[in-house]
Amino acid sequence: MNFEISDIDFERHSSAKRFIKRALINPLANYLPSGFLRGLLRLGKSELALANWTDPGGWKSMIISYTGKTPQIADRLLLAGGTMHMALRNRRRLSVKILADLIGHCSGKKARLLSLGAGTGQIIIDAMVRASRPSHATMVDLNYEALDYGRKLAHQSGLGDCVQYIVGDVRNVSDMLHDPPDIVVMLGICEYLTDAQIRSIAEAVANVMPTGSSVVFNSISPSHGTDRFFRRIFGLHMNYRTPENLQELIGKGGFQDFVSIPEPLGVYHVVVGQRSGNSDNQRYMSSDSRQSRNSIVTG
Repeated sequence: MNFEISDIDFERHSSAKRFIKRALINPLANYLPSGFLRGLLRLGKSELALANWTDPGGWKSMIISYTGKTPQIADRLLLAGGTMHMALRNRRRLSVKILADLIGHCSGKKARLLSLGAGTGQIIIDAMVRASRPSHATMVDLNYEALDYGRKLAHQSGLGDCVQYIVGDVRNVSDMLHDPPDIVVMLGICEYLTDAQIRSIAEAVANVMPTGSSVVFNSISPSHGTDRFFRRIFGLHMNYRTPENLQELIGKGGFQDFVSIPEPLGVYHVVVGQRSGNSDNQRYMSSDSRQSRNSIVTG
């Protein structure tokens, strides 16, 4: 299975900017005293820093990173030129395109999505708006505020009746669903989980997915060059894995036939896998073929 992504307007660094970041900006960000850098961000009233200090990597920092709408000069500099934030926006664009294509190739009258650790569900909502067929999404997260914000986004997008928000543990998905999902989304959560947690979640979702349905997740690489900055200054402690590492972990839960697609900065890969049919523990069995996902081809 292949995806056509040539029409996506990705963000990229020029050669000169890559050199300057490697030679000057990244070393300064990573090794200047943390107290000095935090002081600068406080002085500049950084909304991005405050969001991460309150909830590292949480939904508020994601909204700021995605939109780039902040009046603070410090935030503008971080968001406009920071490789990590550019890569986050690239991941959003890439994920929306992939999910919209998967929705369009689902069988049945309405595609069913399940998003785990959904936050506000912004990417899912974007994909549902873009998709060529109707869909319904169930968003699961432990954060009430994120889900409340997500409800507003869904209503603003005209999808208020098509999105359900559930506060709960992603490992308890079998208790949350009335119908089996065609697509399970795990974007932005694997980097904060252990190997054991990822495998446990993969097994739980495989148990409620029909054979041939899709799982979508992402890997993250430290190639953004500022991991030390994010750990010291923002309190972000991410687990870096290659796409192959994650495919092995999630594959053990009951998935196969993975396709890995990088965004241009090389920080994120978005990976699509297929529910295999070799488990006797599936709660739901497919009543119709969902193999049409394999008809998605590049132009």
